[in-house]
Amino acid sequence: MANKSTLQRCLNWVRCDFARREDGTVAVEAMLVMPVMFWAYLSVFAIHDAYRTYGMHQKAAYSIGDAISRETVPIDNAYFDGTRDMFEYLTHSQGQTDMRISQIWYDAVNDEYRRDWSEVRGNIAALTDAEVLNWHNKLPIMLGNERVVLLETWSNYDPPFETGLTVDEIRTFVFTRPRYAPVVCFDACN
Repeated sequence: MANKSTLQRCLNWVRCDFARREDGTVAVEAMLVMPVMFWAYLSVFAIHDAYRTYGMHQKAAYSIGDAISRETVPIDNAYFDGTRDMFEYLTHSQGQTDMRISQIWYDAVNDEYRRDWSEVRGNIAALTDAEVLNWHNKLPIMLGNERVVLLETWSNYDPPFETGLTVDEIRTFVFTRPRYAPVVCFDACN
């Protein structure tokens, strides 16, 4: 019986006295909450920056892919050097970008994709016919002998703060049909 009354007194104290007291220390509460709030703010900022950077890379890749698809005269190495420089300028990623530009055509008889040409800038390899052979899930449905210009980019990304965001590389994969000619030629048209 004594234990019940002691327990009853403790519960009454918690319910009445402790719950109504307002003389806590704000500094202790702030010390517990502020690091979490600061981390959350930095995380939101880092995630926003990653999405902004990814969007910037996508827009630049679409712009360059569209520019290449509008060419009616053969393009050369100087043109590709310029497109890489323009991509790095548009995305603020000087010296951190690898770029591969290829023209791929569809062989309807064999139901395969083939490569006309592939040029690279940076530390990646050019596409081969063996790599693009069965890219049915990556490329659009095309008519026989139809071509697309494929632009792929890889850029290093460093988040502004170390908050757990692990995006190290931003990659784009953009394809565009030639606009004014059936084919975009490299060096010379055959």
